Amino acid sequence: MNFCKKYIGDGAFYKKLLIVALPIMIQNGLTNFVSFLDNIMVGQLGTPEMSGVAIVNQLIFVFYLFMFGGISGVGIFTAQYFGSKDDEGIRHTFRFKILMGFVIALGIFLVLFFEGEKLIGLYLKSSSDPGQLKATLGYGMEYLSIILFMLPAVYIGMVYSSTLRECGETVVPMISGVIAVLTNLVLDYVLIFGKLGLPVLGVSGAAVATVISRYIEMSIVLIWANKNKDTHTYLKGLFRTLHVPGNLAGKYFITALPLLINEGLWSIGVAMLNQAYSLRGLETVAGQNISSTINNLFNIAFIAMGDAVAIIIGQHLGAGEMEKAKDEDRKIIAFAVFISVVIGVVMFGCSGLFPRLYKVEPAVRLIATHFIMVQAFALPKDAFLHTSYFTIRAGGRTIITFLFDSVFMILVSVPFANILVRYTSLGSATVFALVHAADLIKCIVGFVLIKKGVWMQNIVHDDRE
Repeated sequence: MNFCKKYIGDGAFYKKLLIVALPIMIQNGLTNFVSFLDNIMVGQLGTPEMSGVAIVNQLIFVFYLFMFGGISGVGIFTAQYFGSKDDEGIRHTFRFKILMGFVIALGIFLVLFFEGEKLIGLYLKSSSDPGQLKATLGYGMEYLSIILFMLPAVYIGMVYSSTLRECGETVVPMISGVIAVLTNLVLDYVLIFGKLGLPVLGVSGAAVATVISRYIEMSIVLIWANKNKDTHTYLKGLFRTLHVPGNLAGKYFITALPLLINEGLWSIGVAMLNQAYSLRGLETVAGQNISSTINNLFNIAFIAMGDAVAIIIGQHLGAGEMEKAKDEDRKIIAFAVFISVVIGVVMFGCSGLFPRLYKVEPAVRLIATHFIMVQAFALPKDAFLHTSYFTIRAGGRTIITFLFDSVFMILVSVPFANILVRYTSLGSATVFALVHAADLIKCIVGFVLIKKGVWMQNIVHDDRE
């Protein structure tokens, strides 16, 4: 009975949790489902086309996580300002996000514009057919030359959507995301395969569809924010000035920098891991792309739980409700792990079905199936690590999250994968499983940190003094 009271909440708790998490879950679910369909459509074009797009999306993933790290680092303050009913504090964080996001977006654009071909080439050092490698590089560059134009829309949309979520408004970002992904799906079909009298654009069509959908998503959020300033008063006067008081800017920067570096290094670490797996051949690149897309469909529940931790626990900490924050955080983590066990069983059972939807070689399908099996087993572990990360982050302990997340990735996971790939004859799926198993070290560290409560602090109580 004591165990149930400690780890299981009442109806009111789960109602509050789902009000926050369900819109995020729906948005992520639809986004990933459309990404899955998009992936299948590109997969119908062939292995080089799908691999080229997958490699570029790995590079774009670095941009997303740099943006996410910087914006969410400042968002720790936004959630706590909202909890303490400080509208001007929210405006300060919004302005800081705008300025920081511009620098990140411009930097990533310049790197990908000038060095994109070299970066794509890093994934093509294998014993695969030289003709296929050349074709993959060509398709990757074709996709990259168009997809770069979506960066401004993603940057501005993320600033607005993150601020709304941190202030408890999760429905609007969900609606904009749903409309965008449905638009993306329709345009993918029309442009990739040349329907409605349009020419067959293939890989270029997939890129154009994504760019258009991102601008639609951004526009919906901006229009809503402009029309709802009276009910959401923190939206008033956002651009009255872009000045952020020096003491606050310094505080935001110091807190956000470890997260920015963390997410950036973590995304680079993921790219390095995938590059290590790619040494097993182009078939592994394609197989992992399939499994990654499927995994994203199944992990939406615990991803949403991480966002719920950031919002709910952040607001409790901002209001000074430390014991309530600790109690509800423990229950959110337990819920995330439980549902991931259930979802993992379903995912394992379906592991052999999804790869059959792709027009790829049998070897690619087999690799994808094995990777999906590994990810199904790892789902509860990933759920615990994800919610633990957001718990530590909610209290502003960003140095700890930096060590907990990206430092482990760069110093342990990446070298371990490279050693296994370069110095053993183990299959790519076995290497993948062993790298996941190494994360159990992080689970132990995360459990200790959460139990000790090192994350419980209010970081905005003195901003107005």
